[in-house]
Amino acid sequence: MTHFLTKTFIATAAFAAMTTCTFAQEAAPWELKSDMGYAYDKDGKTWSYKMGTNNAGTLLKGAKKVPKGTLFFIGQNGQLYMRSGPYLEGDGKFKFGSN
Repeated sequence: MTHFLTKTFIATAAFAAMTTCTFAQEAAPWELKSDMGYAYDKDGKTWSYKMGTNNAGTLLKGAKKVPKGTLFFIGQNGQLYMRSGPYLEGDGKFKFGSN
C-alpha cells in the first residue's frame, strides 16, 4: 500500500507540474509543499491531500527517492511516464521542446 502511495505521489506531482508548464513558454520550478500529498489515481485524475505526522513513518517505509535528472511527462495516450537521463541541450534549452 505504501509503495502505491509513493508512486501515486510522484506521478501526481509530475502530472500537476507538467500540466502547469504546458501552457508556459519557459520552464518554471515546481511548487510542491512538504505537508501535502499529491496523487494520480487509477482513472488519471489528480488529487492533493493535507498530510499529518501520525503515519509519516508508514508512508516513508515503501517510499523511494526520485533520482535527480528525472523528467516526468504525459504521453499522447494520456499515460504518465518518467525518464531518467539528459533532457536539456548543452545551451540549457529543453531537448524535447517544439521546433
